[in-house]
Amino acid sequence: MPSSAISRREALRAAALLGTTALLSSPAAGAPHHLPPPAGQTPALSPADQAAIDAALGKKGSYKEAEATHLVALPRNDLKVTIRGEAVPISFGFGGWVAIKRTLDGKSAMLMSDTVLLQEEVNPLISAALANGLEIGAIHNHFFYEEPRVFYMHIMGMGAPAELARKFAATLKDSKLLPANQPQPSAPPAAQAGNSATPAAGPPTGKELFDLPALDAIVHYPGVVNGPTYKYTVGRADVQSLMMGTEMTAAIGLNSWAAFAGTQAAAHVAGDIAMLEHEVNPVIKTLRAHQLEVVAVHNHMLGDTPRMMFLHYYGRGPAAELARGFRAALDQLGHPAASAMPGMKH
Repeated sequence: MPSSAISRREALRAAALLGTTALLSSPAAGAPHHLPPPAGQTPALSPADQAAIDAALGKKGSYKEAEATHLVALPRNDLKVTIRGEAVPISFGFGGWVAIKRTLDGKSAMLMSDTVLLQEEVNPLISAALANGLEIGAIHNHFFYEEPRVFYMHIMGMGAPAELARKFAATLKDSKLLPANQPQPSAPPAAQAGNSATPAAGPPTGKELFDLPALDAIVHYPGVVNGPTYKYTVGRADVQSLMMGTEMTAAIGLNSWAAFAGTQAAAHVAGDIAMLEHEVNPVIKTLRAHQLEVVAVHNHMLGDTPRMMFLHYYGRGPAAELARGFRAALDQLGHPAASAMPGMKH
């Protein structure tokens, strides 16, 4: 990025660090937990901002008013993915996204994204992002055993909302990620011209494939049906994470999730756990105790305070057992850090 952008980013990061220092030096700082984020501090994106983002990307997004975040989904519907030879839906974890929200002072905005890429697509997209004044936050895997091999790249930037959306759209212009370059869903037979037949029943959705009340009772959260999958997304309400002067919340990527595919009796689960550093090993230990595979541990963001880590996991089995593993991992979050990790000396 140009030097002026770097200076602005460093200034915003300094403001974030000062804000966090102020929080930690408050009278409540003696409490072992991080303070919850104060509600309603991020200035809203205007309807004009939202419309400009949608126009640049060529797709209507959704505005999360409680988090002042505009989110556009970027599924890779052009891919056909298998895990250990078994086909899995794109909604199982092969859909990307881009989100934009304002900084706490309202003077700038952040773009954060997670893009889904084949191996040969990674470096061309890096070059396109850099050419358009954006930066790379992380590149990594989310899965084992998938074919074709898929990687995930977080692209980020700071600026005005409409400007960020235009830069991101220009970055995606020659890739399959741009909504205009994705295959369009075909109309059901009865909707085609001249066809008055009663449409055949569509494929089963997550509502028919899973016992949703039973899973919700285990996880203690409601999920969302997305085609043949059922997904939980859980934020970190106990943590105020700041990055470049922006409050990182669930809609802009600070969340834990679990997606279920298959059936109630024979399910796949894949997901991500958002952790503070001292929570990483308790979560790993818990997932392995529930026979879930740990796939990756890494960052998604740069310059965030406190430092957040993300763990991806995968499992097969009855959906209820998999849900209990996810819930057990969530139960490891939000506890105070021990003075030292067992077996480690500093």
